[in-house]
Amino acid sequence: MRAFWGTLTLFLIAAAASAQDENPYRVEIDLGRQTAYLISGRSVVMQSPISSGRYGHLTETGSFKVIEKERSHHSSIYGKIVDGYGRTIVADADVDMHVPGGCRFVPAPMPYFMRFHGSDGMHAGYLPGYPASHGCVRMPDQLAVAFYNAVDVGTPVTVFGRTPRTNQYFRYGPQQPQPQRGPWPWFRQPIGPQYEPRPQIYESRPVYP
Repeated sequence: MRAFWGTLTLFLIAAAASAQDENPYRVEIDLGRQTAYLISGRSVVMQSPISSGRYGHLTETGSFKVIEKERSHHSSIYGKIVDGYGRTIVADADVDMHVPGGCRFVPAPMPYFMRFHGSDGMHAGYLPGYPASHGCVRMPDQLAVAFYNAVDVGTPVTVFGRTPRTNQYFRYGPQQPQPQRGPWPWFRQPIGPQYEPRPQIYESRPVYP
């Protein structure tokens, strides 16, 4: 009996220590407001503007957890095609797209990547002011770093709300089928959502209770 109580006491001490070591934060992502919140208890510690998945690539809603963190992550699917001089030929490309001779596919950078569902994750990236990603949740660089440093693998992530339709919906959302064309008219394509030439700068600051 004494051995039993001793084992039980050790178990309770270990459980209490484990509870103290748990990450105190959770993340809530509001697609309707295009905002991510870092929350501790009932207090919002920090909030960040985001650019979530556009129509055709909507960010999944639901309750998830951070399942992977990678500081220097690159997409295995999306990116751009550049010529031999590094000039962008196709700004919004994927790995299955034909690459003309002398060109190459460059994977899209996703620094401070925090995967929470399938291929979707939070990361630093360009925010055009509307949903424009392939499903990931982009944040301004400084806030992506802050979120990355705050969360751990296992941190809860809740995604909710309805993605707004904006006047950019038909720019990067579902498109009418286009006639087949050769590779070089790609020069006349609009700049893609991943590599806009002049990123918009957002004022971002911590929010305290």
